[in-house]
Formats: sequence, structure tokens, C-alpha cells
Amino acid sequence: MTLLLYSALLTDERGETPDGWVLMRDDAIVAVGAGAPPEAAESVDLGGARLVPGFIDIHGHGGGGHAYDDGGEELAAALAAHRAHGTTRSVISLVANPLAALRSALAEVAELCATDPLVLGTHLEGPFLAPGRRGAHHVDYLREPDLIEVEQLIAAAHGTLRQITIAPELPGADAAIDVLVAAGVRVAVGHTEADFETAARAFDRGASILTHAFNAMNGIHHREPGPVIAALSDERVTLEVILDGHHVHDTVVALAFDEAPSRVALITDAMAAAASADGDYRLGALNVTVRDGLAVLSGTSTIAGSTLTLDAALRRAVDVVGLPWPDAVGAVTAVPARALGYGDRLGLLEPGYAADAVALDADGAVTAVWAAGARIR
Repeated sequence: MTLLLYSALLTDERGETPDGWVLMRDDAIVAVGAGAPPEAAESVDLGGARLVPGFIDIHGHGGGGHAYDDGGEELAAALAAHRAHGTTRSVISLVANPLAALRSALAEVAELCATDPLVLGTHLEGPFLAPGRRGAHHVDYLREPDLIEVEQLIAAAHGTLRQITIAPELPGADAAIDVLVAAGVRVAVGHTEADFETAARAFDRGASILTHAFNAMNGIHHREPGPVIAALSDERVTLEVILDGHHVHDTVVALAFDEAPSRVALITDAMAAAASADGDYRLGALNVTVRDGLAVLSGTSTIAGSTLTLDAALRRAVDVVGLPWPDAVGAVTAVPARALGYGDRLGLLEPGYAADAVALDADGAVTAVWAAGARIR
């Protein structure tokens, strides 16, 4: 069946097209144009709304009051909460847990990927993290990389492990990066005490993402530039950024976009309270308190993920950071798609790409979502 979305301001990272239309057949875009639209079995007049590619969240832990780590119906409910806010493709991020629990969770997500094309796979944000930069990860579940354990995790995911965060200064990290890269897993540097040189060596070995840049790592010092400068300096590296007004100052976010154009991927790093209410939650094995939308480990000031949705990040990128719409849209669509190797099929309004699209009103609020050609209700 064909679906036509017309009378829209088409926007992706390449620019804007007024009075545009997109023709979808089943789960793919088959034609894009401007002016008089073609015939289709079903047509939707968007009345001049902005139409952008579906958002891609490569790093999130839950939403709508539900945590991805809990699996089953909780996982499905958390995904539904983000889909309503325009996220049409998701990577399931898991916090550090015992290895047996991680293997079980990886297998469950692999089964979900087989039936739900909107789930891209898993991101292991641990257990190979620096204890001193662990953030909201339970210290008892952190460990140094071991090749047998790494290969067991890869095997448990049945080809759906998309990303893993590693502190590259840990003993065994170099060998682990080699094995993971060879297996097609995107390695991210994060939750780390690494200096500039250590991070740069990891990128030279094949690591290609910086996990939530500026957070849980050394900052930028004029004599010790740290992993952020290593990532900004390397055209091969994508920098994740949590744009919620809490994790990174807006002017620093603007700097990152200036220094690494088309390489900043906005992520949610959302925990269960995203698209939900303030209150008390769990993140893995830890208690989290959410007040005024800020999630912290209970009884501390340590930030524990975010309550962000990608539509809110997109609006902040435009309204506060001051990005042009195409650049901001690219940061939640094409850039994260490329970071995980999906740049040839996700993230653009282009024939041959997935039939994923989000309609936004004049204020940037989501009014309609289509994923794989189907309307998200």
C-alpha cells in the first residue's frame, strides 16, 4: 500500500524543502518531491507542518515509568513512551549488572529485534567502566575486560550487540576493543579516567563513539585536553551529547557542534522517568530520585541518566543552542544512524530509506509519527 504525506516543510540534515511530499510504500520511502503530489492509496495533508525523519536514539535506558533492564512488558512500555515522542528506532542500553544477567538481557533483546524492526539492538554501558567514573552504575558489577567474557557477551546477543562503552585505560581494554571491532560492534569510550593519549589510541584501534561527551570523564584542561578533545579532533568519532540543560551547558553543546559538525549525536540516556512523573525509581540495582525532571542517585547529587525525550532535545537544540533546523534534525537522525552503520537506510527523507517520519508543529511539538510506514497511535 502507498502512503502520501504532503503539504509539508521537509527537513533533514541536507536542508529544507517547502511544500514537499513523501511517498511511502510499505516500509520504505519510494519518492520525495515538492509541489503537486502524486496519487496514493492513502494521503495525509500535513497543512504546512515540518516533516523530519524519524528520530534514532542510540543510548537510552527507559521511559514512561518503565526500565529497559526489566525486560518483557516493561521494555515494550518504555519503547512505546519514546515512540510517541518521535523516536522510531531505538537501541536498548543496559547498565552494569552481573554477567549472567547481561547475557540473558542480550538474548531477550535479540529475540525482540527479530520481531520488531524498530529495535536496532543493544548497547552495553558496562560492565567495563572505571569505578571512579561509574556514575549511576553499581560498583560491585564493574570489572576489567576479559576476552572470554567479551566473546560470551557477543555470542549472547546473536549479532544484535550494536555498541559497548569501555574505559580504555583498564587492563585488557586494548584486546577487547580489537575483538569487538572485528565482530562489528561499535566501541565507545566512556565512564573513563583516560587522558587524551589513551582515548586517541582507543580511537586508532577502532573505537568510534564518545559516550555522553563531557560526562563521566576528564574535562578539557589547557595542559591536559582529555578524551573530549581527542574525539573532537578525530573525524572518525561521533560524540554523544545529552541536551537537557543539566548534563552539559548549552554553550558547551554549541562549541561541540561548531568543532565537530555532523558528528554530534543527541541522545536521551533516559531512565524510566522520561515521559513520566517525578518520583522514586530504580536504575539497574540503584535507587533514583527525580525532582523537577532531574534524576539523581537517591541521597546524592550524582546525575542518574536523564528524563529527556528526543523531541525535547531537538527543540532545545534550535531554541536555546541556536542551531539551524537541518543541523539539529541531523543530530537526532542521520548522525546517530551513521554512528551505528545505518547511514545508508535510516535518517534521511530519501528514496530507499526507511519509511520513518515525524510531523512537528510550529513550536516543534510532535503531532504525528510514522515508523516503517505505519502510524504510531
